[in-house]
Amino acid sequence: MYHYFLSLTKWLGILAFPTQNYKISVSFPTPNPPFLSLLLNLIHFFQSIPYRKETEVKKILLTSFRIKKLFLHLQSNQKNVFVESTLHKIYFGPSQSLSFVEDKSIDLVVTSPPYPMIEMWDEVFSKQNGQIGEILPASPAEAFELMHQELDKVWKECYRVMKDGAFLCINIGDATRSFNQEFQLFSNHTRILQGCLGCGFNNLPNIIWRKPTNSPNKFMGSGMLPCGAYVTLEHEWILIFRKGQKRSYSRQFDKILRRESSYFWEERNAWFSDLWEIRGTRQKLGSGASRERNAAFPLEIPNRLINMYSQRGDVVLDPFVGVATTTVASLLNGRNSVGVDVDPTLRGAIFSTISTLDIDRLNALVKERYYSHLRFIEDRMENGKEVKYYNAKMNCKVMTSQETDMELHLISDILSCEDSDLAFQCQYLPSMPLNADLYQSRDSLFRV
Repeated sequence: MYHYFLSLTKWLGILAFPTQNYKISVSFPTPNPPFLSLLLNLIHFFQSIPYRKETEVKKILLTSFRIKKLFLHLQSNQKNVFVESTLHKIYFGPSQSLSFVEDKSIDLVVTSPPYPMIEMWDEVFSKQNGQIGEILPASPAEAFELMHQELDKVWKECYRVMKDGAFLCINIGDATRSFNQEFQLFSNHTRILQGCLGCGFNNLPNIIWRKPTNSPNKFMGSGMLPCGAYVTLEHEWILIFRKGQKRSYSRQFDKILRRESSYFWEERNAWFSDLWEIRGTRQKLGSGASRERNAAFPLEIPNRLINMYSQRGDVVLDPFVGVATTTVASLLNGRNSVGVDVDPTLRGAIFSTISTLDIDRLNALVKERYYSHLRFIEDRMENGKEVKYYNAKMNCKVMTSQETDMELHLISDILSCEDSDLAFQCQYLPSMPLNADLYQSRDSLFRV
């Protein structure tokens, strides 16, 4: 077997490497053009063989290394890149220590941590620092600082594992609470901003997430009497940070993948506004969960952030993964993900969330992006406005040249990995089976 593959690599013009030990490690699937799938399968096969010194296996591993070098070389000269699968892993433990994540391996962090000074999270913080529970009623300001010192440790770890140019997006709400008959605001977003700046992050323009409500009793205090009511908090913050300078795109392969991961012009206009109006959602975890959360972290939040600040094939980290909303948004958009949570009783809820996902419903969300764009273009043209560019891959007109290589991919399957009950592989169709001919009318959002 070895001699056959050695002849193959020599025939392909690969230089021989000195006989030495090579560490071949692929933590997440590598985006690849379809015609190179065979080479990638060979690489994965060889990497699965246990290493035994001074045997034929060692020679085979060296051969697989040569094939991988060829694969990467051919890959860099392609005009199309396809992410055929992504991997999603969940770990349990304190996020203050992400020892299982390598330095500079994460492309994006999207998370919503426990909110300090919100009563439902008191127990979580007290378990991480027993002093918090002891001083909380008498010294709320000191307890507030100790809670954020625990979060500071997480932001420091995020900085370590993030690549240069990677983004950190934190959804956080401020808290109001009474202690000793004194009602006050605890500004979580201000303290997190200070903590992340102290870690070395650069703060970029932030987003205010306004959560519309129709409740007639949303006010706090004495109602219509002066000097006794308080302004209600109807918004949260999405803080945006970057590690270092802009992400570098020196390789042609990366430039292609970036263009294929672009978003529609009208999406850009909505997403890059500093005010988002999105309704919150209640997440019920079921009988196996340790608590019921009013998490108010709808899928639309990580879905937008992942599209804005990463590209297909990237790795997204959520150090407070909860019921895996960020994981779902990652697999929906062709990103790999790592989720971490301190609460092991969420295992059943997370497994249920991922393993019972309805692929048709997920794909309907992808299709809706496409059909929403068609409706936008249709309205624009009906109003006599010009649309200059065309995306041949999706058979639709687009507003800018940057959208002409954009691709959308549907999910074909979600598989549970055999080596772990909380690792999942998401597989994708190589092309989007959508075009303008499938668009029925403005009254029909999508066909499933």
